Amino acid sequence: MKTLGSVKIIVRVGLLATAAAFAVAACHVGGGYTIGGTVTGVRGTGLVLQDNSGDNLSVSGNGSFAFSSGIDQGGAYSVTVLTQPSNPAQTCVVHNGSGTIGTADINNVVVSCSQAGRFAYVPNETSNTISAFSIDASTGALTPIASSPFASTGTTPVAAVVDPNGAYLYVANNGSADVSVYAIDDSTGALTTAGEAIGAGNGPFALLVEPSDQFLYVANKTDNTVSVFAIESGGGLTQITGSPFAVGDEPTSLKTDPGGNFLYVTDYAAGAVAAFSIEPGGGSLAALNGSPFGAGAGALAITIDPTGTYAYVANETAHTLSMYSINTGTGTLAALSGSPLSTDTSPESLAVDPAGRFLYAANVTAANEVTSYSITPSSGALTPASSIGSGTFPLNIVIDPAGQFAYVANENSNDISVYAVNATTGALTQVARSPFAAGVNPRAVAID
Repeated sequence: MKTLGSVKIIVRVGLLATAAAFAVAACHVGGGYTIGGTVTGVRGTGLVLQDNSGDNLSVSGNGSFAFSSGIDQGGAYSVTVLTQPSNPAQTCVVHNGSGTIGTADINNVVVSCSQAGRFAYVPNETSNTISAFSIDASTGALTPIASSPFASTGTTPVAAVVDPNGAYLYVANNGSADVSVYAIDDSTGALTTAGEAIGAGNGPFALLVEPSDQFLYVANKTDNTVSVFAIESGGGLTQITGSPFAVGDEPTSLKTDPGGNFLYVTDYAAGAVAAFSIEPGGGSLAALNGSPFGAGAGALAITIDPTGTYAYVANETAHTLSMYSINTGTGTLAALSGSPLSTDTSPESLAVDPAGRFLYAANVTAANEVTSYSITPSSGALTPASSIGSGTFPLNIVIDPAGQFAYVANENSNDISVYAVNATTGALTQVARSPFAAGVNPRAVAID
């Protein structure tokens, strides 16, 4: 059953509303506007944020934050991390962290914290299960979690994502046209069903949680739409007003910029990328000027570098990679010099390492390989670096949050290849005992 979102009603009564609006603005005169946002992924202790190299703010958990000192209209703000969390050690990165104050509080700063991956989850399309693994922190090797695989609450699971706080796993079920929600045991990684599956559009094919952990986006390949759900306490989902949104022709992948300001959707049949602005705090989508942006035949997957400067698209049918620069202010895409780049393969999935130095492509050719490319920081250009064999039909690749290991779902050999990442060259080396058995037709890997 599809859940209807709440409807916001705004009443405007002539001069009374105008006066009220003025009163709200006036209360900031002299006192300044507040700077705040959302912190996600914190597990350790000791995180301290600063604004303009001062106004220290200790953060003990995930959720909203705001600095105590205000800044007047026209003043600058710059949010940075003074002290990173420890026990466990984590790296926190600030997005949407600087700018100039207008006539409203700033509440869209996103502080994303990560650490080495702990658990991996794999939706198995044909066996209707979710394989769950613990990750060896030193080797990247996978060990099945007790009671794995877990039965899917929907049919034909094809994609999965862990929310930024590592509390819930969301799975897109292509056959039953819904999304399953699972609670993740923080100590063991075991999955527990968190309510009934939530109806999406027809043929859900991909999904993501935006960086502030407020909204889940689902690409419905058969419907040519994206469903948008507000994430409630307890991990539940409520479809927002206006959802689903039309996005093009056969949407197959989703990606936001690091600050969660824009959403990019590959349209497989159209050979294009549809781009949208995301309503702050509301999650609704509005098409950007110039959207859709041309890609290649069979535009299947998209990834964005950690700075939000460059985007890359895997064009399966064209055997190319499209490369773009991103206008960080407007979200629009512009093709880079040399785009598209010929691959002589059928790229299915892309991933960029957390440092933004290398791009990896899973290629479903007779060679069944993963190719790494170095990224030129000044231009975004790609240079082929190395290739390594994988299992049969490598369909999805992800890099763990610490950038140490790469995980590849091999659909036809029913296993997961695991590689160590050389931080200097970007080359991949298969770890001991890899590949690791999964269920029948594994489609994706989600890392917690």
